[in-house]
Amino acid sequence: GKENVDSRHGRGRGGETTRFHTVNVAQPVRFSRKCPTGWHHYEGTASCYRVYLNGENYWDAVQTCQRVNGSLATFTADQELRFILAQEWDLEEKPFVRKDQRRFWVGYQYVITNRNHSLEGHWEVAYKGSSEVFLPPDPIFGTAMSENENVLCAQLQCFHFPTLRHHGLHSWYAENCYEKSSFLCKRSQTCVDIKDNIVDEGYYFTPKGNDPCLSCTCHNGEPEMCVAALCERPQGCQQYRKDPKECCKFTCLDP
Repeated sequence: GKENVDSRHGRGRGGETTRFHTVNVAQPVRFSRKCPTGWHHYEGTASCYRVYLNGENYWDAVQTCQRVNGSLATFTADQELRFILAQEWDLEEKPFVRKDQRRFWVGYQYVITNRNHSLEGHWEVAYKGSSEVFLPPDPIFGTAMSENENVLCAQLQCFHFPTLRHHGLHSWYAENCYEKSSFLCKRSQTCVDIKDNIVDEGYYFTPKGNDPCLSCTCHNGEPEMCVAALCERPQGCQQYRKDPKECCKFTCLDP
């Protein structure tokens, strides 16, 4: 009903006519974008994921993820891992990445407890207090291991070929933490406005979508309590185009 605008008039001071726009409570809307550009959203964990191609060691990768309010990715269940493996990550070729397979630092560490005939140890979540319950199976040990290191860092290997990717084929590596690698960050879903800015909890914003006249409150990464402004048609213009990013802004298309 946005084309049939309720053009009400009121009397202001001195008897002049004032015109105002109708504002209605918006109907429930499902918003598809809950992550900044470049991040992949997974509904099952209400999280966003992004691969960084910088080629950093494990500790630098940790800091990069923290700077974007995230952490190196850990997984709560097989379903989340399958979601990660199924993604096309828009990966460009890097000198440390083979074309047919990709390895990412993720948020686990392998603690070595015995170095006798074979390496023995166990996986741990890298950061204590995490609620993640999924731990990787026994790893493949990397070639750049040091005999003095008792802690190795986790790399998840994904395959580039679509047939392998969609079948969930993958491997886990325990690698020297100072090797350079791409890495996978994970962060909570967030509110993202129409101009791709991240919105803090409790603030008003216009969410990504088809309506630049929505104003919502950010709550737990979701737009809530939305109201929609209705705009009058531009005067003296038969054909016009609405601006997709600014409310009540039009371009007249008449000759």
